[in-house]
Amino acid sequence: MNSTYTLLASIAQQVGILFFMGIFIGVVAYAVWPKNREKFSSAAEIPLKED
Repeated sequence: MNSTYTLLASIAQQVGILFFMGIFIGVVAYAVWPKNREKFSSAAEIPLKED
């Protein structure tokens, strides 16, 4: 019983870390994608604009 729990817990930890690493890599790829550069550059300049 204890070994089954340990096995399932380790599998859940490995799947979880792979899932969150995938999300992190996806977010980073979206942020540095050349197509999004203009959108992020204009958003970064919003605080500097005077009304």
